[in-house]
Amino acid sequence: MCSSWWRTTTTCTIATSAHDNNNNDNNINNKLGFRGQKLRYSCIDNGGEDFSSGNVAMGSVNDRGSDVVSTLSPKNHRNVKSKRLKQNPANKLLTLPTILTIGRVVAIPVIVSTFYMNSRLGTAVTTGIFIAAAITDWLDGYLARKMNLGTVFGAFLDPVADKLMVATTLVLLCTKPPEAAMLGQLPWLLTVPSIAIIGREITMSAVREWAASQGSKLSGAVAVNNLGKWKTATQMTSLTILLAIRDPGFTEVGNLGTSGVALLYVSAGLAVWSLFVYMKKISKVLLM
Repeated sequence: MCSSWWRTTTTCTIATSAHDNNNNDNNINNKLGFRGQKLRYSCIDNGGEDFSSGNVAMGSVNDRGSDVVSTLSPKNHRNVKSKRLKQNPANKLLTLPTILTIGRVVAIPVIVSTFYMNSRLGTAVTTGIFIAAAITDWLDGYLARKMNLGTVFGAFLDPVADKLMVATTLVLLCTKPPEAAMLGQLPWLLTVPSIAIIGREITMSAVREWAASQGSKLSGAVAVNNLGKWKTATQMTSLTILLAIRDPGFTEVGNLGTSGVALLYVSAGLAVWSLFVYMKKISKVLLM
């Protein structure tokens, strides 16, 4: 009987001690943000495939926070990675905004061919294509932000398409200015702002490429600002007007032609001003 009593008491004491130890471990884990040392889990991905259960082991805790290590099998890791690549639109090559951007590049040879057509049809087609390109320049960015369709390729191609379209139109207008009286007598009126605009775009392209290789601080210093947006808006408006007045019916400059030339000079001034603003930001970052 004493022997039986001793075994019962010993068993209860050991069980109580083990229970207390478990409680202490759980209390410590709760303080660290964990409810247990190991968790069993099972999940189903968005595609309906059942991943096999695995363990989540509690990792070491340091001053930066906890580190939880997943023990998914290599097969399941590959499945998760492939699903993420498929679901992330940034990894796609062609999206709707990118297709619109490519359309602007494809339209450049069409503008060149219709520009030299000495007819109202040629002028109308050239102007219409340029207006469509200006609209898609805004539309592709809006769709990329609104529908989360931005891609790395699209972010690279969009500014390239804009610069190609603007530079091509400026060169065409310089080689064959509108036949209005003032522009015909003073062709340099279009050449001077065209040089300023094209020179600024080439310089900024080189500066942004250099800043991207130097780190995030310099890249942020040359990010597009409101000044650049106003420059683009006045630039597109002025070029649309200058393309439209190439119609043979315009024999005098008039208010429309004057506004087109004036806006082109405003655009050139904003382009040079924005260049100095970017350079000032870069110099502040370098001197910090």
